[in-house]
Amino acid sequence: MNRRKSIQTLAAASAAAMLPVEAAMTAIQLHVELEVDPAKEATLAATFKKTFEPTIRKQPGFVDVKLLKFRKAMAGAGPGKFNYRLLISFQTEELRLKWVASADHQRVWPEMEKNLTGQKYLPWLYDVV
Repeated sequence: MNRRKSIQTLAAASAAAMLPVEAAMTAIQLHVELEVDPAKEATLAATFKKTFEPTIRKQPGFVDVKLLKFRKAMAGAGPGKFNYRLLISFQTEELRLKWVASADHQRVWPEMEKNLTGQKYLPWLYDVV
């Protein structure tokens, strides 16, 4: 067991548990459909884990981030050419926009985008209710 990792995980969970109720009620979630070049899937995953995720986690108002790979449609036609989904949650839309305007985002998003093809991405913004 990695003691340092366990302590960091416990600290992050404790901090998340102490979020004000108002923050949880006003959270937003951005779903970004990604059209990933099949030859670059491993590079995308590595870039997400080593660069994008650690950087976004440090941003004020950050709640969660996940990278999902499409497996199969349980009903309907599925997402078509979009084979990945990036889920980003912040306490408010204003804090997410500050992240987008930050030098950190300007540095790490192009690294993610290098692995995309075609239309590249399609964003959807949701309020968490």
